[in-house]
Amino acid sequence: MARPVKKCRRQVLTSRSFVSIIMAIMARRQPYTLAFASEVTRHLRAIDAKHHALIREKIGAQLRFEPTIETTNRKPLRQPALFGATWEIRFGSDNRFRVLYDIHHENRIVQIMAIGEKQRERLFIGGEEVQL
Repeated sequence: MARPVKKCRRQVLTSRSFVSIIMAIMARRQPYTLAFASEVTRHLRAIDAKHHALIREKIGAQLRFEPTIETTNRKPLRQPALFGATWEIRFGSDNRFRVLYDIHHENRIVQIMAIGEKQRERLFIGGEEVQL
């Protein structure tokens, strides 16, 4: 008597229909375009160059796909802040760095408005102290 053929887990995961479902889910996750305000260059000059790679990495990782998801270090601002920003992310040792940004949902653009550095209880953007 012939034994029934069992599909192993590997065959199921690599079947055409399962792969199609994964591809469809991945295709829906379109990245946002990151746009930087002209003042951001001046803001970065005020921050030690050794931190620029970390800043670029975190901006891309946190804002490219889910800029509107609130997390511990990504929050909407209670009122539009300086530079017209509506959101803020914090990162670095002791959440030292701040990126203020706005989101244009219809065009899928994240506009980086300002990059600053927190020193104790004071926030400096472009070398100048600002109040949020």
